[in-house]
Amino acid sequence: MNKVKHLALSLVAIMLVGSLAACGGNNAENNASSKNTGNNAASTSEPTKDEGTEPAEKIELSFWTLGNVNYEDLAKEYTKEHPNVTIKVQNTGDQTAHHNNLTTALSAGSGAPDIFQLEIGFMERFINAQDKFYNLNDLGAKDIQANYLDWKWKQASSVDGSFQLGLPTDIGPTVVYYRTDLAEAAGLPSDPEGFGGAIDTWDKFAAVAKAFKEKTGKPFVDLTDLTFNALRDQSADEIYFSKADGSFIGDTNPQVRKAYDFTVKGIQEGWISNLMLWSPEWGQGMNDGSFAVVMGPAWMAGNVKSNAPDTTGKWKIAQLPEGAGNWGGSFLTLPKEGKHSKEAYDFIAWMDNKDNQLESFKTKGLMPSIPALYEDPAFVDFKDEFFGGQQIAVEFGKAANRVKPVYYGPLHDQTDTFFKNALKNVLEKKADPAKEWDEAVKQAKKLAERS
Repeated sequence: MNKVKHLALSLVAIMLVGSLAACGGNNAENNASSKNTGNNAASTSEPTKDEGTEPAEKIELSFWTLGNVNYEDLAKEYTKEHPNVTIKVQNTGDQTAHHNNLTTALSAGSGAPDIFQLEIGFMERFINAQDKFYNLNDLGAKDIQANYLDWKWKQASSVDGSFQLGLPTDIGPTVVYYRTDLAEAAGLPSDPEGFGGAIDTWDKFAAVAKAFKEKTGKPFVDLTDLTFNALRDQSADEIYFSKADGSFIGDTNPQVRKAYDFTVKGIQEGWISNLMLWSPEWGQGMNDGSFAVVMGPAWMAGNVKSNAPDTTGKWKIAQLPEGAGNWGGSFLTLPKEGKHSKEAYDFIAWMDNKDNQLESFKTKGLMPSIPALYEDPAFVDFKDEFFGGQQIAVEFGKAANRVKPVYYGPLHDQTDTFFKNALKNVLEKKADPAKEWDEAVKQAKKLAERS
């Protein structure tokens, strides 16, 4: 997963794993993958037997984790305090393979782990397979629900809240990364409060972007996809599909239309670059100063740092206009094949508590889903010299508190691609935006009908 690193340690490693750590979440554009890192076990010593007492039952739990996390270390710490428990950790770097392996195991009725780390981008595949998972509410999850961000908790809940599929781990709230040197060159404030104030509505953002282009000759924003995402994810409750019946509503959702029209405006006025997400040119543009702004999640800081090594001190972080979205994050789930649900739940509840989420933030940059941490000095006081010594965790915390729950639906990624392709045609082929919108809607409706 991805995010922010620790005090003395620079956020570099944090998000070095950028795209993958990114836990791609709800967007087909995050398909970066890497090889399986193999199996690792956090084993325990033999339980001691006190005179006159029976030794505790030996429990072995299997735990499938994803990406660059510190969960193996936490498992080892847990087993020191619970010597009758052994936790075998299998870590995978490829999101798709990780989730496909669980799908295969659940279909076969064998081979699933006791604990599975589920990435938000795959939530819709499993949220309705409630017969395959333990309801964490039955194991005590209701008692700790208030500890977590409400919108994050609801991402793994049934519509009526009676079934809880997973405990929330990390998140990916979206912010504005911007070049202070380019802002100053265009006569804009370079401090986060001033820059954020200059763009705190989308209308003001567009006006600033146009003026920036006219003054510097450079695009203000890096690319169409992230621009569209930034507005799209500020939808209220739903994006393309109805939470109630799963029907396609993207053509009548005013926020989707707003995101599309705003992105078209940026293309036509020339303040959005003609670049592709994850392309070498996009990364090089961060280093060369080809554009001033990247709108992305907390874990995107790692991509900015790794792509722009010559720009230390020239970047800062501000808030998005009119709200924030979320891209990425995961949950801890318990497949029903596991025979030790109580022990498995006890472990994940411990591993996901405030102290251990803080530890995951410090060691791996995993942005916490427990808002109480956003006021913890160890979190608040974290500074990153790459971002000019800014307390960037504070900005991520602000963004996290601005996110609203939104329903994606199982066809989100495919549908999203139709609208992204429409914008690509407007950008690259000078296609008519109205016709491209109509075609995207037509494709989305066909997909919904077939499904």
